[in-house]
Amino acid sequence: MAAEIYATILRAFVIAAALLLLVFSAKSETLPRGSLNNLSRTPGATNPDITQDNIDKTICNRGKWSTKSIRPPTSYTNKLKKKQIVEYGYKNKTMATYEEDHLISLQIGGSPTDPKNLWPEPYAGKWGARKKDGLENRLNRLICNETMTLRQAQTCISHNWIECYNKVMIDPPVRPAKR
Repeated sequence: MAAEIYATILRAFVIAAALLLLVFSAKSETLPRGSLNNLSRTPGATNPDITQDNIDKTICNRGKWSTKSIRPPTSYTNKLKKKQIVEYGYKNKTMATYEEDHLISLQIGGSPTDPKNLWPEPYAGKWGARKKDGLENRLNRLICNETMTLRQAQTCISHNWIECYNKVMIDPPVRPAKR
């Protein structure tokens, strides 16, 4: 009797484990190395000069403010990119295959020069640097039309930009955020 109960429990466990494996493998996606930032190296950093209270004068002031006014020179970002390509352990050391990207983009209040906000993001692959650029533009629009707060957008992109992309670009938020 005990052996039958044990066998039944074991079968149920094996079936449940197989179902979980099937569900999670169907939803997971193998990402090319470098598609996501290494959170211990590049957790993101914000620009203290851009706050929820001043977005109308900064990131949402289309004619008067531009990321060009705070973007670091390429001499700075290229030096950092070279160093970070090694730190990230990328096999391909060709600088042109990466964008030294701001994890929290300048247009949503990211720090221009903090190395914790910059990382060598590959151009190649489905989740390359150009794909993230579209997300950054959308987040800026959502902040400026008060659908998301500055902090919500910064948190979304810094925790996992691909999940953020799927949330914002595929299933966009619709309820207005409070300023």
